[in-house]
Amino acid sequence: MSTCVLIGGLLAVGLLWGCQAQGASRGSDTGKASEKREVKTPPAAYKVTFATSKGEFVIEVHREWAPHGADRFYELVQAKFYDDCRFFRVLSGFMAQFGINGDPQTMSRWREAPIPDDRVTQSNTRGMVTFATAGPNTRTTQLFINYGNNSRLDGMGFSPFGKVVEGMNVVDLLYSGYGEGAPSGRGPDQGRLQSEGNAYLIEDFPKLDDIKTARLVEQ
Repeated sequence: MSTCVLIGGLLAVGLLWGCQAQGASRGSDTGKASEKREVKTPPAAYKVTFATSKGEFVIEVHREWAPHGADRFYELVQAKFYDDCRFFRVLSGFMAQFGINGDPQTMSRWREAPIPDDRVTQSNTRGMVTFATAGPNTRTTQLFINYGNNSRLDGMGFSPFGKVVEGMNVVDLLYSGYGEGAPSGRGPDQGRLQSEGNAYLIEDFPKLDDIKTARLVEQ
């Protein structure tokens, strides 16, 4: 099983990695997500409200910034993929990472549906939302919200597709006490999270904040 480690923050190194392995669409018992569900092209700009254990925040997406990322995020939100996900890696001053589904079967299907890279057109500054990656053309579901000016990530191919436009103060409140993930820190091990889901986090990391729902804002 592959493990995704975002290196940075406490180590002051600007690499972020996200787990990408095997998966297809939520709610589809056969085949990959892209093969089993027709996904409408999102509008040029749209908003998503995240209701979390700390309150609500809103992400505004601009498709022209990173079309592949914007389209995948739209698909995931429509599939209610982020409901009951945890912010499993929160590093003060650096970023808040989420996007591993609490159901291992759902997660395994999506991990087999990576999207192509996008050209970097925006900078990873405070509030910008970006997909984590495990290398070229490996983005699937994991995202991070930048806490500070992480523009050093721009040259590494991390392409923001949206920005927190309301409730960044809520994002600032997300629990960060566990720090870096295993094996370099005492936070969650992504391999175990992939295979055991939320049961692992509830047992070993009960203070993590969670996403209640993520819904498109009516236009």
